[in-house]
Amino acid sequence: MVDNVICIREASIYDTEKLLDIYSYYVEKTAISFETKVPCYEDFKGRVEKTLQNYPYFVAVEDKEILGYAYLSPFVGRSAYDLSAETTIYLKHGNSNKGIGKALYSKIEKAAKKQNITNLYSCIGYTDNEDEYLTNNSASFHEHMGYKLIGKFTNCGHKFGRWYHMVWMEKIIGEHKEIKEFLKYSDIKSF
Repeated sequence: MVDNVICIREASIYDTEKLLDIYSYYVEKTAISFETKVPCYEDFKGRVEKTLQNYPYFVAVEDKEILGYAYLSPFVGRSAYDLSAETTIYLKHGNSNKGIGKALYSKIEKAAKKQNITNLYSCIGYTDNEDEYLTNNSASFHEHMGYKLIGKFTNCGHKFGRWYHMVWMEKIIGEHKEIKEFLKYSDIKSF
């Protein structure tokens, strides 16, 4: 369970260095991210800025320390997909199984619903044989959060001299009614 001193707040570009520190571990030490080189500070800052233009980006903080982050981003990038979004979450190494991921995703879901987003998708590294670089904990977490496996790309990622799968998982969070307008996160209040 998340301790009472952990709070979820909106991320800002001023968090970039700490967010990049968290992400660097996953690039350098795991196959959770299929990125093979840690992005430079300026590139990563640009990613944060771009996300904040239209989508929610939250951080989990305890005693001024960022323990994790989650955000939404465009799914595919064509306007017909505006009511769908991709989810991303990273926790500072050693902070899993504390309820932080659940708290971040709950906040992301609430924001997504206010944006009229109906479908959430997550792209996840996956393996038939767990090793020191990749377990299937992320897929298990998403399943626990109500996501369903909808697709698998076999041996599509090569990292650390090994081949890994990628799976897509989906969660429907809204009704597919009359087409609604996608609302930019920056236009939504009360978060």
